[in-house]
Amino acid sequence: MKRQPRGSRTLTLLAASAVVLAGCAPGSSAPPPTTPAAQPSGAPVRTDAASLGNVTLTVWDQEVRGGQAAQMEKLNTAFQAKYPNIKLNRVSRSFDDLNTTLRLALSGNEPPDVVEANNGRSSMGAFVKAGQLRPLDAYAKAYGWQRRYPESVLRYSRYSADGKLFGEGNLYGLPQVGEVVGLFYNAAKLTELGLAPPRTWAEFESALDKAKAAGEVPLQFGNLDKWPAVHVFGTVQGRSVPPDQIGALAFGRKGASWNTPENVKAAEQLANWVDKGYFAKGFNGQGYDAAWQAFGKGKGVFLIAGTWLLADLQKALGSDLGFMLPPGVTDGAAPVATGGTGLPFAITAKSPNPDAAAAYIDFITNADAMKVLTDTGNLPVADTGAQTVAEGPQRDVFTAFGTASAKDGLVPYLDYATPTFADTLGAALQDLLAKKATPQEFLGTLEKDYQTFAESND
Repeated sequence: MKRQPRGSRTLTLLAASAVVLAGCAPGSSAPPPTTPAAQPSGAPVRTDAASLGNVTLTVWDQEVRGGQAAQMEKLNTAFQAKYPNIKLNRVSRSFDDLNTTLRLALSGNEPPDVVEANNGRSSMGAFVKAGQLRPLDAYAKAYGWQRRYPESVLRYSRYSADGKLFGEGNLYGLPQVGEVVGLFYNAAKLTELGLAPPRTWAEFESALDKAKAAGEVPLQFGNLDKWPAVHVFGTVQGRSVPPDQIGALAFGRKGASWNTPENVKAAEQLANWVDKGYFAKGFNGQGYDAAWQAFGKGKGVFLIAGTWLLADLQKALGSDLGFMLPPGVTDGAAPVATGGTGLPFAITAKSPNPDAAAAYIDFITNADAMKVLTDTGNLPVADTGAQTVAEGPQRDVFTAFGTASAKDGLVPYLDYATPTFADTLGAALQDLLAKKATPQEFLGTLEKDYQTFAESND
């Protein structure tokens, strides 16, 4: 999600710094005015960047923190050394600033050439619908991006040309980083409780019971910002709702429904955790940052959160920090975890330099770039299993993401569903957790937003 939000989306911190999340700044905003959607160009593409003449390429990104900034600086320097004919004019903004200014920039006559665009419906989907982004399928074929990225990753940047279908259709961007929501745990506390990392969902709930009985905070959690509960609910939902149904809901497919027995079961289980006292007291009034910082100070046995917190939590807990994918109903069950990618790099429709822009995107996402990402403390979205990292939490994260990606176990962030779903879902979850809404009422609220969009998007 936004992962700070992927609800809709937040910046993710990994290793020495933050890794964005595609997903996760909360909330959404109105789409720009609609103009005819851009169609794939029939002109042949040129992949020899050195033969393109002198070009100035304007790039807008939000890689502003620690390892994020370091990897961009290294890759940009290497790109200009290889292609001295292409000058990079880099404009780096925070996630919020980028999200705010990009809409206006894309509607102007001289937009940037390359931009990082949040891949949810309220951003990339709206830009596609307005014809402001260039389809990249011809470049994907020329550069072999389908071999570089599994379809489970590419689908997060696919839209139909009219912007109505998300998760299929034309390719509009390539991400650099990956992210997955799983279980952070305090290994020292598990040892004190006589427990090992859970291998099944039942073992996980049993561990929560034992932690509660011992006077510990079983599950650290802060939901003042509303979107954090989306990650927790998504994790619970993945134990009872089939992945294909979650995908259909998250991508806003017509015919999908929130009013199913499986979703009722997930909502009831989450509400039951409140009754059992698994969460920190006052969780609905505690901020996200305060919650994970409390976990880093030893207050809590588990924390359901994304890999972007690795750097800070590892600094706080050291070798006591562990990370794992949410366990399945049975030991060895296929992985199911909320996750996806950081913001994809896209080419604007009005860019006069699409071939140079594509060469740049190819360069910052190739195998060598993935090594640079690893070295600067980020989680590469491709070739994850080929990277060498030290044993410990970082390896746990790389293993988890690599496993989920390879076994097609990543399911989309739920706030992707409609342009307004981040707000709807966040508020509805807060009501569910505060016992202001029953599981059925909670799902009814989601269904109303969902079906209203599905009918209008037909």
